[in-house]
Amino acid sequence: MDLQLFEYLQTLLTERRKDLFKKVLAQRTRHFTVVTEDVYQLHNTSAVMRTCDIFGIQDLHVVEELESKRIDKEIAMGAQKWVNLYRYDTIKDCISEMKKKGYQVIATTPHNDSSLLQDFDVTKKSAFFFGKENDGLSDVVMQQADAFLKIPMYGFTESLNISVSAAIILQHVVTKLKETKVNWQLSEAEKLEIEMIWTQKTIKSSTEIIERYYKEKNL
Repeated sequence: MDLQLFEYLQTLLTERRKDLFKKVLAQRTRHFTVVTEDVYQLHNTSAVMRTCDIFGIQDLHVVEELESKRIDKEIAMGAQKWVNLYRYDTIKDCISEMKKKGYQVIATTPHNDSSLLQDFDVTKKSAFFFGKENDGLSDVVMQQADAFLKIPMYGFTESLNISVSAAIILQHVVTKLKETKVNWQLSEAEKLEIEMIWTQKTIKSSTEIIERYYKEKNL
């Protein structure tokens, strides 16, 4: 990363904005991440992105093997600026990438021999997979999952909306994680990289400003 460019762009931000970036980055984590698999309803994926931002989850992975969607900017309410979005054409590619990065694959489902949310071991690096509204997760995820997780429910209804499920699970596991001694924070290099991205997304016409910066620098 061009540190001189970063320092220059930072001069275009207010002190309040820079302080806010530092404060939020201090609470960001990649210890947990979220995966949505072929979620039909656009607003649900967008709402999950917003939930990730609220609870400090930096990365959201979206599998679009059957459904091709776009993040609804209005529903995400700006979260697309702050959360890294990764797209996959197949669920197998996504699972492979998660395991390569050291995540255990956690299938969220009210069925199977699922662990209750309150019993979940938050010390392990985990990717939470959420499936389609009606059909749940695919057989591929269910077969390759390292563990299953469910939210305790006491009524007639067996399932929750995906965005609600994600909010309940993330609120619980993130709160519990911060009570442990696990090093869940981002590295300084990660913070700097993300802060650079946020800075560029915050500044209007940042692409043109950067082009002008390099042009003047090379004169």
